[in-house]
Amino acid sequence: MAAPLTGIRACVFDAYGTLFDFASAAQRCRDVLGEKTTPLTALWRDKQLQYTWLRSLQGQHADFWQVTGEALDYAVDTLGIADPGLRNRLMELYLTLDTFPEVPEVLRRLKAAGLRTAILSNGSPRMLEAAVGNAGIAGLLDAVLSVEAAGVYKTHPKVYQLAIDRLGVPAKEISFQSSNAWDAYAASAFGMRVVWCNRYGQRPERLPGAPDRVVRDLSDLPALLAD
Repeated sequence: MAAPLTGIRACVFDAYGTLFDFASAAQRCRDVLGEKTTPLTALWRDKQLQYTWLRSLQGQHADFWQVTGEALDYAVDTLGIADPGLRNRLMELYLTLDTFPEVPEVLRRLKAAGLRTAILSNGSPRMLEAAVGNAGIAGLLDAVLSVEAAGVYKTHPKVYQLAIDRLGVPAKEISFQSSNAWDAYAASAFGMRVVWCNRYGQRPERLPGAPDRVVRDLSDLPALLAD
Protein backbone atom coordinates (compact mmCIF):
# COMPACT_ATOMS: atom_id res chain seq x y z
CA MET A 1 0.00 0.00 0.00
CA ALA A 2 1.35 3.43 -0.95
CA ALA A 3 1.73 6.12 1.69
CA PRO A 4 -1.54 7.93 2.46
CA LEU A 5 -2.29 11.39 1.12
CA THR A 6 -2.54 13.83 4.02
CA GLY A 7 -4.57 17.00 4.45
CA ILE A 8 -7.48 15.85 2.27
CA ARG A 9 -10.91 17.24 3.14
CA ALA A 10 -12.93 16.31 0.07
CA CYS A 11 -13.08 13.55 -2.55
CA VAL A 12 -14.29 14.43 -6.01
CA PHE A 13 -15.02 11.71 -8.55
CA ASP A 14 -15.34 11.57 -12.28
CA ALA A 15 -18.52 9.67 -13.18
CA TYR A 16 -18.25 7.61 -16.36
CA GLY A 17 -15.65 4.88 -16.17
CA THR A 18 -14.83 5.78 -12.56
CA LEU A 19 -18.09 5.29 -10.66
CA PHE A 20 -20.34 4.10 -13.50
CA ASP A 21 -19.46 1.39 -16.01
CA PHE A 22 -20.12 2.90 -19.43
CA ALA A 23 -19.71 -0.56 -21.00
CA SER A 24 -22.79 -1.88 -19.20
CA ALA A 25 -25.23 -0.26 -21.66
CA ALA A 26 -23.97 -2.23 -24.65
CA GLN A 27 -23.52 -5.35 -22.53
CA ARG A 28 -27.26 -5.33 -21.82
CA CYS A 29 -27.86 -5.30 -25.59
CA ARG A 30 -25.63 -8.26 -26.36
CA ASP A 31 -28.74 -10.11 -27.56
CA VAL A 32 -28.78 -7.75 -30.55
CA LEU A 33 -25.13 -6.71 -30.80
CA GLY A 34 -23.48 -10.11 -30.39
CA GLU A 35 -19.80 -9.96 -31.36
CA LYS A 36 -20.11 -6.21 -32.04
CA THR A 37 -20.76 -5.46 -28.35
CA THR A 38 -17.14 -4.72 -27.46
CA PRO A 39 -16.28 -2.83 -30.68
CA LEU A 40 -19.38 -0.66 -30.24
CA THR A 41 -18.53 0.11 -26.62
CA ALA A 42 -14.99 1.18 -27.54
CA LEU A 43 -15.90 3.27 -30.58
CA TRP A 44 -18.89 4.90 -28.89
CA ARG A 45 -16.74 5.94 -25.93
CA ASP A 46 -13.82 7.14 -28.05
CA LYS A 47 -16.03 9.25 -30.29
CA GLN A 48 -17.99 10.59 -27.31
CA LEU A 49 -14.79 11.95 -25.76
CA GLN A 50 -13.44 13.23 -29.06
CA TYR A 51 -16.63 15.21 -29.63
CA THR A 52 -16.36 16.87 -26.19
CA TRP A 53 -12.82 18.00 -26.90
CA LEU A 54 -13.56 19.14 -30.45
CA ARG A 55 -16.69 21.04 -29.44
CA SER A 56 -14.74 22.77 -26.66
CA LEU A 57 -12.03 23.84 -29.11
CA GLN A 58 -14.63 25.02 -31.62
CA GLY A 59 -16.66 26.91 -29.03
CA GLN A 60 -19.68 24.84 -30.14
CA HIS A 61 -20.96 23.44 -26.84
CA ALA A 62 -23.80 20.92 -26.73
CA ASP A 63 -24.75 18.97 -23.64
CA PHE A 64 -23.45 15.46 -23.01
CA TRP A 65 -26.76 13.81 -23.86
CA GLN A 66 -26.59 15.21 -27.38
CA VAL A 67 -22.90 14.38 -27.72
CA THR A 68 -23.48 10.84 -26.48
CA GLY A 69 -26.24 10.32 -29.04
CA GLU A 70 -24.16 11.72 -31.88
CA ALA A 71 -21.23 9.50 -30.90
CA LEU A 72 -23.55 6.48 -30.83
CA ASP A 73 -24.87 7.34 -34.29
CA TYR A 74 -21.30 7.45 -35.61
CA ALA A 75 -20.40 4.12 -34.00
CA VAL A 76 -23.53 2.33 -35.22
CA ASP A 77 -23.03 3.64 -38.75
CA THR A 78 -19.35 2.70 -38.77
CA LEU A 79 -20.03 -0.84 -37.58
CA GLY A 80 -22.94 -1.34 -39.96
CA ILE A 81 -25.47 -2.11 -37.22
CA ALA A 82 -29.04 -1.94 -38.52
CA ASP A 83 -31.67 -2.17 -35.80
CA PRO A 84 -34.27 0.62 -35.67
CA GLY A 85 -34.96 0.28 -31.95
CA LEU A 86 -31.39 -0.10 -30.78
CA ARG A 87 -30.48 3.58 -30.53
CA ASN A 88 -33.28 4.44 -28.12
CA ARG A 89 -32.60 1.31 -26.09
CA LEU A 90 -28.91 2.10 -25.69
CA MET A 91 -29.50 5.75 -24.86
CA GLU A 92 -32.04 4.90 -22.18
CA LEU A 93 -29.66 2.32 -20.74
CA TYR A 94 -26.99 5.01 -20.49
CA LEU A 95 -29.18 6.66 -17.86
CA THR A 96 -29.00 3.56 -15.64
CA LEU A 97 -25.43 2.37 -16.01
CA ASP A 98 -24.12 -0.14 -13.48
CA THR A 99 -21.82 1.13 -10.77
CA PHE A 100 -18.56 -0.68 -10.28
CA PRO A 101 -18.96 -3.16 -7.40
CA GLU A 102 -16.83 -1.35 -4.82
CA VAL A 103 -18.36 2.11 -5.29
CA PRO A 104 -21.18 2.22 -2.67
CA GLU A 105 -19.00 0.85 0.14
CA VAL A 106 -16.12 3.18 -0.73
CA LEU A 107 -18.42 6.19 -0.59
CA ARG A 108 -19.85 5.03 2.74
CA ARG A 109 -16.36 4.68 4.22
CA LEU A 110 -15.29 8.10 3.00
CA LYS A 111 -18.38 9.74 4.48
CA ALA A 112 -17.86 7.88 7.75
CA ALA A 113 -14.33 9.29 7.84
CA GLY A 114 -15.74 12.81 7.65
CA LEU A 115 -14.74 13.59 4.07
CA ARG A 116 -16.94 15.55 1.70
CA THR A 117 -17.80 13.74 -1.51
CA ALA A 118 -18.86 14.93 -4.95
CA ILE A 119 -19.13 13.99 -8.60
CA LEU A 120 -17.61 16.28 -11.23
CA SER A 121 -18.62 15.06 -14.66
CA ASN A 122 -19.11 15.88 -18.31
CA GLY A 123 -22.59 14.40 -17.89
CA SER A 124 -25.63 16.63 -18.15
CA PRO A 125 -27.63 17.24 -14.96
CA ARG A 126 -30.40 14.92 -16.17
CA MET A 127 -27.96 12.11 -16.95
CA LEU A 128 -26.20 12.41 -13.62
CA GLU A 129 -29.41 12.61 -11.63
CA ALA A 130 -30.64 9.43 -13.31
CA ALA A 131 -27.38 7.54 -12.81
CA VAL A 132 -27.00 8.56 -9.17
CA GLY A 133 -30.63 7.79 -8.40
CA ASN A 134 -30.48 4.38 -10.06
CA ALA A 135 -27.34 3.53 -8.09
CA GLY A 136 -28.88 4.62 -4.79
CA ILE A 137 -25.86 6.73 -3.84
CA ALA A 138 -27.42 10.21 -3.66
CA GLY A 139 -27.24 10.19 0.13
CA LEU A 140 -23.50 9.51 -0.02
CA LEU A 141 -22.72 12.61 -2.08
CA ASP A 142 -22.54 16.23 -1.00
CA ALA A 143 -22.70 17.54 -4.57
CA VAL A 144 -23.23 16.31 -8.13
CA LEU A 145 -21.58 18.79 -10.48
CA SER A 146 -22.04 18.95 -14.25
CA VAL A 147 -19.84 20.81 -16.71
CA GLU A 148 -23.03 22.50 -17.92
CA ALA A 149 -22.46 25.06 -15.15
CA ALA A 150 -19.19 26.00 -16.88
CA GLY A 151 -20.41 25.68 -20.46
CA VAL A 152 -17.32 23.78 -21.55
CA TYR A 153 -16.01 20.22 -21.17
CA LYS A 154 -13.08 18.76 -19.32
CA THR A 155 -10.18 19.46 -19.39
CA HIS A 156 -10.89 23.20 -19.23
CA PRO A 157 -9.79 24.65 -15.86
CA LYS A 158 -13.25 26.21 -15.41
CA VAL A 159 -14.61 22.70 -14.89
CA TYR A 160 -12.29 21.83 -12.01
CA GLN A 161 -12.97 25.23 -10.45
CA LEU A 162 -16.62 24.19 -10.08
CA ALA A 163 -15.66 21.74 -7.32
CA ILE A 164 -13.72 24.37 -5.38
CA ASP A 165 -16.53 26.89 -5.64
CA ARG A 166 -19.22 24.41 -4.59
CA LEU A 167 -17.37 22.62 -1.79
CA GLY A 168 -15.47 25.61 -0.44
CA VAL A 169 -12.30 23.54 -0.24
CA PRO A 170 -8.99 24.59 -1.85
CA ALA A 171 -7.60 22.47 -4.66
CA LYS A 172 -4.70 21.12 -2.59
CA GLU A 173 -7.20 19.68 -0.06
CA ILE A 174 -9.25 17.85 -2.70
CA SER A 175 -8.48 14.32 -3.84
CA PHE A 176 -9.74 13.90 -7.39
CA GLN A 177 -10.41 10.39 -8.71
CA SER A 178 -10.74 9.52 -12.40
CA SER A 179 -10.25 6.42 -14.51
CA ASN A 180 -9.41 8.66 -17.47
CA ALA A 181 -5.70 9.40 -17.52
CA TRP A 182 -6.16 12.69 -19.38
CA ASP A 183 -8.67 13.81 -16.72
CA ALA A 184 -6.41 12.78 -13.85
CA TYR A 185 -3.45 14.64 -15.29
CA ALA A 186 -5.51 17.76 -15.98
CA ALA A 187 -6.87 17.85 -12.43
CA SER A 188 -3.31 17.53 -11.14
CA ALA A 189 -2.12 20.36 -13.37
CA PHE A 190 -5.00 22.44 -11.99
CA GLY A 191 -3.68 21.89 -8.47
CA MET A 192 -5.75 19.07 -7.04
CA ARG A 193 -4.30 15.96 -5.46
CA VAL A 194 -5.10 13.04 -7.72
CA VAL A 195 -5.68 9.32 -7.39
CA TRP A 196 -5.76 7.80 -10.87
CA CYS A 197 -8.09 4.79 -10.89
CA ASN A 198 -6.42 2.97 -13.76
CA ARG A 199 -9.16 0.39 -14.36
CA TYR A 200 -8.24 -0.11 -18.00
CA GLY A 201 -4.47 -0.58 -17.79
CA GLN A 202 -3.65 2.64 -19.60
CA ARG A 203 -0.11 3.92 -20.01
CA PRO A 204 0.91 7.17 -18.29
CA GLU A 205 0.14 10.31 -20.27
CA ARG A 206 2.70 12.79 -21.55
CA LEU A 207 0.77 15.80 -20.32
CA PRO A 208 1.12 18.49 -17.64
CA GLY A 209 0.46 17.20 -14.14
CA ALA A 210 0.82 13.71 -12.72
CA PRO A 211 -1.28 11.57 -10.38
CA ASP A 212 -0.18 11.39 -6.75
CA ARG A 213 -1.27 7.77 -6.49
CA VAL A 214 -2.40 5.04 -8.91
CA VAL A 215 -4.89 2.28 -8.02
CA ARG A 216 -6.56 -0.46 -10.06
CA ASP A 217 -9.99 0.25 -8.59
CA LEU A 218 -11.39 2.42 -5.80
CA SER A 219 -11.25 -0.20 -3.05
CA ASP A 220 -7.98 1.13 -1.63
CA LEU A 221 -9.03 4.76 -1.65
CA PRO A 222 -10.29 5.08 1.96
CA ALA A 223 -7.00 3.74 3.30
CA LEU A 224 -5.04 6.06 1.02
CA LEU A 225 -6.83 9.08 2.45
CA ALA A 226 -6.43 8.11 6.12
CA ASP A 227 -5.05 11.13 7.92
